[in-house]
Amino acid sequence: MNTDVVIVEAVRTPIGRFRGALQGVRADHLGALVLEALLQRTGLGADVVQDVVFGCVTQVGEQCGNIARTSLLGAGWPESIPGMTVDRKCGSSEAAVHVAAAAIAAGVVDVAVAGGAENMTRVPMGGNRDVHGQPFGWKVTDRFGLTSQGEAAERLCDLWQLDRQALDDYAFESHQRAAAACDAGYFQREVVPVPVANLAERDLSEPGSDLSRDETIRRGTSRERLATLKASFRAEGGRVTAGNASQISDGAAALLLMRADRARELGLKPRARIAAMTTVGSDPVLMLTGPIEATRRVLGRAGLTPDAVDLYEVNEAFAPVPLVWMRELGIERERVNVNGGAIALGHPLGASGARLMTTLLHEMERRGARWGLQTMCCAGGLGTATLLERMD
Repeated sequence: MNTDVVIVEAVRTPIGRFRGALQGVRADHLGALVLEALLQRTGLGADVVQDVVFGCVTQVGEQCGNIARTSLLGAGWPESIPGMTVDRKCGSSEAAVHVAAAAIAAGVVDVAVAGGAENMTRVPMGGNRDVHGQPFGWKVTDRFGLTSQGEAAERLCDLWQLDRQALDDYAFESHQRAAAACDAGYFQREVVPVPVANLAERDLSEPGSDLSRDETIRRGTSRERLATLKASFRAEGGRVTAGNASQISDGAAALLLMRADRARELGLKPRARIAAMTTVGSDPVLMLTGPIEATRRVLGRAGLTPDAVDLYEVNEAFAPVPLVWMRELGIERERVNVNGGAIALGHPLGASGARLMTTLLHEMERRGARWGLQTMCCAGGLGTATLLERMD
């Protein structure tokens, strides 16, 4: 049996800005939308899918009911299809891909969907902490001097001697690249428009217009404007601001995965195979350095050097993350986040891993690239990475 796991379709919603067009739409409704789009684009019936794995970070309130399962039921899929929701913080939906791919490679299922959904406007980040108390007990805090992710980003700046201008320059370029890609239509095929008027909560009198393009990109920003923003995490000498960090946002994304031979049986084209994947633990205090080792490990498993990879997607949780990652691995900016990243496009926590992979796949196809790699830092000191090989 061929155990190659391939991607045959990948879609995402446009990313909604905080309190923007998607504020009236539940995350599981966004999840249902991308599931419906996978079937529409492939012509498959839902009964072919044997499992759905979604990422979601703030699993409280309307996101607490196993959002993979509520999304598939909301999409009208058969009740016989199971769903599982995973939380690996920012890497949750990349982890969902790993879980689904492993199940396919092991022969547990033939066809699965992996993705994620998060509406950070409706379910605020940290909302589960407010309900359940502090996330870490003394057995952890006695061992580590844990801090916020923002302070961890400041400590990266300390250790790698990054100044405010370097962070703002990077952020400015992220917006410029995202705006150029959007205006050129590069995101058009991967994006599923959200019919807000049909999906919004019924008690909202003004649900807003349908959303067909990312509304997070700030075309009018400039280095000068970014330089006026106050530091968010350090009162004195802080460099990390709302302008050079990822945006709180809303969205969903999903990928259809299966064995390569099963794809061909169904008359579908395998578009990329998952060549290698990994998750690593890293310093929980610095917290954001995991992508460095995750990238090295996943490249090592595939027998590749960093120079062999055509395109990289490194989640822009904070500008220091990709800047440090590039410096440590010796990778030039021209291959990294070529269409912008989370600073410009937003970071709907549980959906971001699948969003990155969707964007990476489509850009690999547009350029005819063979290898693409995505990596993400995750709260608590984790790093995820996935290597894709495009298939002709």
